[in-house]
Amino acid sequence: MKPLLLIDVDGVLNPFGRPEPGFRRYRCTLGREVYTVHLNPRHGARLLELALATGAELVWATTWEHHANEWIAPRIGLPPLPVVPMGPVQESELGEMFKTPHVAEYVESRPFVWFDDQVAREDEEYLRERQGLDRFLLIPVDPVNGLTSAHLAMARDWLTLSGFSQGR
Repeated sequence: MKPLLLIDVDGVLNPFGRPEPGFRRYRCTLGREVYTVHLNPRHGARLLELALATGAELVWATTWEHHANEWIAPRIGLPPLPVVPMGPVQESELGEMFKTPHVAEYVESRPFVWFDDQVAREDEEYLRERQGLDRFLLIPVDPVNGLTSAHLAMARDWLTLSGFSQGR
């Protein structure tokens, strides 16, 4: 089974702090809401390279859901990706964030790496205890700075050392 690389948008690809050089500013309209996002076009190439090198499949795990394919993917050079459905919001069992049960349902028994600025110990506990999953890596991303080379290297190392990488 191909491992999954789950990607959040806000706080990961769209950092909340002052963007570093290389980020571009965009205004996105979703319904009546207008959002300003700062995106680094190099993130797309780096995520694609990670997926290719490890044999993993990229998947959106964001409240942007399918809007990420419309507004985020083309601006960073990603093709349309599968999306983890994020609704309806379920009551927390162990203090896990609202996305975690949806991620658990989506991944089923596939190994995965999840880049998110809100993952914490409670999310790992929920996934291990409530869902019986044990082949995953949660990578907390500092929402001020967003996704970095260190996060990508951590994912590559885990996928490779865990034997999920297909050595491509």
